[in-house]
Amino acid sequence: MSIASPAERDQLNQLLIQTGRNDQRAFAELYNRTSAKLFGVCLRMLRDRGEAEEVLQETYTTVWRRAAAFDAARASAITWLITLSRNKAIDRLRQRREEILDDPSVLDAIVDERPAPATDAQTSQEHLHLQNCLDELEPQQRDSVREAFFTGATYNELAVRCKVPLGTMKSWIRRSLIQLRTCLDQ
Repeated sequence: MSIASPAERDQLNQLLIQTGRNDQRAFAELYNRTSAKLFGVCLRMLRDRGEAEEVLQETYTTVWRRAAAFDAARASAITWLITLSRNKAIDRLRQRREEILDDPSVLDAIVDERPAPATDAQTSQEHLHLQNCLDELEPQQRDSVREAFFTGATYNELAVRCKVPLGTMKSWIRRSLIQLRTCLDQ
């Protein structure tokens, strides 16, 4: 789903506000309009359909409970929803990483896995465009952005790994995201 017009954004904002007032119909409509996009976010990050479905369910459970906290003056509904699902996916990735560290046999199993055919099929034009834009970044910044957004690494973790001050890492990520946005908009 693509949110193309201001009218569509306003409709989603209104649905989320109504959901915050325990309006089940508004919640169902919000789900129908946004679930495919949020599922895509979860699936891209987690690369596992079952886990992505679980995280999507957790996301909408949280939406139902926390929709009253939504403030349209701070962000659009779709931005709020994507951020929520992304954070849930990051939490799942961190949980997965902790399990790996706790169980060496899990690490061995992951290392032995071969890429799935679906992974090979990710050569869509959109993916290639993103890859080309990422390739334009400096290597250290590119790696930091990938770690932050695809594995859920925190600024602190990245700063320690790269042996740079926390402020430097935050600046790298921010400037890299601005550069990526400019490139992707072309």
